[in-house]
Amino acid sequence: MNKRLLAIIAAIGATTIYGINHTVAKGIMPHYVQPYGFIILRVLGAAILFWLISPLGPKEKIDPKDYLRMIVCAFLGMGLNMLVFFKGLSLSTPINSAVLITTTPIIVLVLSAVILKEKISSRKILGIGIGLFGALGLILYGSEVRQDAPNIPMGNFLIFLNSMFYGSYLVVVKALITKYHPFTFMKWLFSLGVLICLPFGLEEFMQIEWGALPFEAYRGIAFVILGTTFCTYLFNIFALTQLKASTLSAFVYVQPLVGIGYAIFTGQDNLTLIKIVAACFVLVGVYLASRKPNRFYQKLK
Repeated sequence: MNKRLLAIIAAIGATTIYGINHTVAKGIMPHYVQPYGFIILRVLGAAILFWLISPLGPKEKIDPKDYLRMIVCAFLGMGLNMLVFFKGLSLSTPINSAVLITTTPIIVLVLSAVILKEKISSRKILGIGIGLFGALGLILYGSEVRQDAPNIPMGNFLIFLNSMFYGSYLVVVKALITKYHPFTFMKWLFSLGVLICLPFGLEEFMQIEWGALPFEAYRGIAFVILGTTFCTYLFNIFALTQLKASTLSAFVYVQPLVGIGYAIFTGQDNLTLIKIVAACFVLVGVYLASRKPNRFYQKLK
């Protein structure tokens, strides 16, 4: 089996794990573990795992001039991003989460234009508008009565904020990824993430009744730490060695399909007309915003 095919399999694996995570994490929160306490488990577990495998990589020291950027990346990618996502998921539904998370490429595009001064074509502007229209529709009109989703509009808004923070992280982190080995970078980033999230989640972490947790809760926690946090990053790093970043980012379109399918299959969510229409707007918007113009169109311009 050639490396490119393995890279494609790795990318599909990462996207599949992300899609399943919406339902798995939702099944644990807030009955067994509160969202902020769950974040402590996630960042602490990932930090330990990356420190354990770090001897397999080169010995590197962080350049002092990169300290500030590293802290900003930790706040955006391992702090604010995770805190608002898990809190939002605890208030909303797995399908809403899976749909809204696909707005990340749109956020990256807008921030790249603002921060990196990249040009945005009229087609991409149209895509951004359509995608955001779908996201706003889900936030404002996606309410339904569910005991496990006490405040769906607020939850949807927090999940959308997650896309904004994570999109910002992707833009800011670009310079560091090319400079340091992934093991070096991630062990420090997750270590900083533990310090950032500790004030928010320590109380909820201490409230976890480990002896009362059923096997399903332990299995879900292990899945989020090992799968969603640790394996997906390694899968994506390997995929990037063989695939272009633009190719890898296209796999985000698979995530809502996996997320919606798994949520319905396990009976933890159901489709509504609002969700279907909003999902269509978001996916069409992301497609238009991220699709490259063909060569014939470029020659006409």
